[in-house]
Amino acid sequence: MAHVDGKVVIVTGAASGFGLLTSRMLAERGATVVGFDLTDAEGCSVVDVTDRSAVQRAVDDVVATHGRVDVLVNNAGVMPLAFFASHNEAAEAWDRCIDINFKGVLHGISAAYDHMIRQGSGHIVNIASIYGNYGVAGAGVYAATKAAVITLSNALRVEAQGKIKVTIVRPTGVPGTNLGAGIVDIAAVAPLGGHNAAQMIGRFGEQTPEMQDPDDVRYWAISPEELAAHIVYAIDQPAGIAIADITVRATGEDYVF
Repeated sequence: MAHVDGKVVIVTGAASGFGLLTSRMLAERGATVVGFDLTDAEGCSVVDVTDRSAVQRAVDDVVATHGRVDVLVNNAGVMPLAFFASHNEAAEAWDRCIDINFKGVLHGISAAYDHMIRQGSGHIVNIASIYGNYGVAGAGVYAATKAAVITLSNALRVEAQGKIKVTIVRPTGVPGTNLGAGIVDIAAVAPLGGHNAAQMIGRFGEQTPEMQDPDDVRYWAISPEELAAHIVYAIDQPAGIAIADITVRATGEDYVF
């Protein structure tokens, strides 16, 4: 498909993980990609998504430089898993999670909205999570921010119908990203598997060949590259087609929600 070619795309959290991979794939398809991150690594503009004014200035600068902004991918996020019993240890991380995962998305939407309305088209892609679907032990604050992103996105879709496309991406657990670095209590990972928790923990690093083969229905965990490819697929559509909501998961995984 060639609908990405020539588009101006902003990706937050673009110095690593999904953001970096998505940026590279979009650029390979002919998009002009501007990455926002807390570091200038990988050519990113230094932008803190928790700073509403900074995000607005950065988006305005993109439009001033490139003439428009066609797509905004709100990807920046953290995952400070912790049980409520650990609220004292987790408090600061939880506050930052709310600021990045929810308010950062709102800041991005607000900064791009007027430009997209003015130019007559646009596409907002918000990275949520399957854990935004349900309350999960150990992931209460993280899941709540992703649920908020889902609700925000659906409301935006209603308000912007026929003007701005909106896509919600709900990844499952994806080993191999830097999200795990923010976990406050490693024991809070187990509940993500629900009734499969014990076997899920046991399978990290111990998959059979079939569980590592994406062409096998026993495939156990999607890679960051596979998720990024689906984000790009959702973007690489004609203006009149919106992939409104996409859940990406491995067929044989133990993440159950």
